[in-house]
Amino acid sequence: MKTKRNYVVGIGEALWDVLPEGKKLGGAPANFAYHVSQFGLQSRVVSAIGEDKLGNEILDNFQGKGLYTLIEKVEYPTGTVQVQLDNEGVPCYDIKENVAWDNIPFTDKLKQLAQKTCAVCYGSLAQRNVVSRETINAFLDAIPDGKGLYKIFDINLRQGFYTKEIICNSMQRCNILKINDEELVTVSRMFGYPGIDLQDKCWILLAKYKLEMLILTCGVNGSYVFTPGSVSFVETPKVEVADTVGAGDSFTAAFVSAILKGKPVNEAHQLAVNVSAYVCTQNGAMPELPENLINRVL
Repeated sequence: MKTKRNYVVGIGEALWDVLPEGKKLGGAPANFAYHVSQFGLQSRVVSAIGEDKLGNEILDNFQGKGLYTLIEKVEYPTGTVQVQLDNEGVPCYDIKENVAWDNIPFTDKLKQLAQKTCAVCYGSLAQRNVVSRETINAFLDAIPDGKGLYKIFDINLRQGFYTKEIICNSMQRCNILKINDEELVTVSRMFGYPGIDLQDKCWILLAKYKLEMLILTCGVNGSYVFTPGSVSFVETPKVEVADTVGAGDSFTAAFVSAILKGKPVNEAHQLAVNVSAYVCTQNGAMPELPENLINRVL
């Protein structure tokens, strides 16, 4: 009897974004999993918290949002990030080190979850510490191979918490790469092809790492989804921005949800653009999505 694979997992950092107006639940994997759950898919957040008040508040918040978790308590403080916003609402982060999500343990429960996972999203930030890096790699390795299974590397470069080795390894393990234009410039310099235009860089990465898809977001200048032999481009809608925290995670969540529900790439791409534009109009990373967006994957 085959194991049913129907879980969509965000693995990595779960933390508090401390914004000017107060603290809000954050961390790319949690943002991703929350938005996936809004589209009616079974999502799980995998992370670690401290045995402290902030950690308990994270669990309470997830429970209040109806979000399921596999979060271990460890002997490190729960993670926090000081977030300052510029005049355009674009965030600047001060990410505290040696915290709980740097030390996610690989457990039997986590291995069992991997065997029932149809899509997982991971980034480079949670791999800054060897413990969580080895857990993420072990989780990816425990997902059985098969058609329609997605390993999404949402690169998420932050504060120099990455190395060429981590980026290469993560690209080799994924079949969907999500990257923004600034990250693409950084990665291109790292890999030694800086003088090529952005689209050509994407084609090179798609071929080199045998990716099924490469998603490139360029802020107000639109976004692209590259697949072998074709490219989708969608303009970014003009909206009144409250802040951009979590907008990229909502894009990934909407895109993956639509693909898992059998939508073609161009429809999934258009939905992802509309969802992330909506999130930009709201404060914080986890607003409730309107029904007209959610209904587009049904």
